[in-house]
Amino acid sequence: MKAVALRQPLPITDPEALLDVELPVPEPQGRDLLVAVRAVSVNPVDTKVRRNSSHAAGTLRVLGWDAAGVVVATGPQATLFKPGDEVWYAGELTRPGSNAEFQCVDERIVGPKPASLDFAQAAALPLTAITAWELLFDRLGVGPDTTGTLLVVGAAGGVGSILVQLARRLTRLQVIGTASRPETADWVRGLGAHAVVDHAQPLAQALQAAGLGPVTHVASLTQTDQHFAQLVEALAPQGRLALIDDPAGPLDVMALKRKSLSLHWELMFTRSLYATPDLIEQHRLLGRVAALVDAGELRSTVGEHLGRIQAASLKRAHALLESGRARGKLVLEGF
Repeated sequence: MKAVALRQPLPITDPEALLDVELPVPEPQGRDLLVAVRAVSVNPVDTKVRRNSSHAAGTLRVLGWDAAGVVVATGPQATLFKPGDEVWYAGELTRPGSNAEFQCVDERIVGPKPASLDFAQAAALPLTAITAWELLFDRLGVGPDTTGTLLVVGAAGGVGSILVQLARRLTRLQVIGTASRPETADWVRGLGAHAVVDHAQPLAQALQAAGLGPVTHVASLTQTDQHFAQLVEALAPQGRLALIDDPAGPLDVMALKRKSLSLHWELMFTRSLYATPDLIEQHRLLGRVAALVDAGELRSTVGEHLGRIQAASLKRAHALLESGRARGKLVLEGF
């Protein structure tokens, strides 16, 4: 089968950073599904693993943690899907990724693809939808009747684009997004944010100038280390701060004490990394998100379609993500 892989961690400008290769088709075991991958999207985790991968020398590693495709075979214990079913999923860190014609994935982290989306539109959503859902409902503890104000730092990115929609449609929170360019600010408003502020400015002052006051919840999706002091200042007493990025330096958590603020991490791979007893929650979550999409409550967050799944296109996607100027999700389709 065709696939795109790396041999060693390299800058994306290196000609061998990502390679077109041929690999054997994997065989499904246990509760695996063998999926014919039709479309993928690219996330910051792809660039991080490419730069830092420690896989065995001389071996190939296939990246990719977002896919939509068709089930072609199932493992002996699989019961949730059958061959011919259209599915979407984000996969797991410890297995070969989705940048290949065929992929094995545990059915408990797979959901039915929204019928109203094509494969490319669907591939834009799984990882970010899982991350946003878990951050909002599991980590921040938000419910359908929760009120207050949610500040989403980096709202124009992949996770932010779905998080803004979820918060607007499934909660009573006032949603404030941050964006630093006119086109990304317009994108965030189009997703439903009540207001947008510029994260290139001190956030606490920008919120105050806009008459938005203290916020009760913060989802910090990017550059948390740069914004941390401002986020602590902007949060109301007993507020909640959740983050998904990798701060460049230590965070001063003692700064949270005076206001009794809580700090939460979200990593959507935790359940699969530790085979948690509630692993199947990601299957259920993706089913709920698919139903919301098909009901017109959520829309795909595709920012740009970069063509076929091949090394040249994936290099372009990695470069765009590393530039920090991507809007929405970058998708690729077909081999």
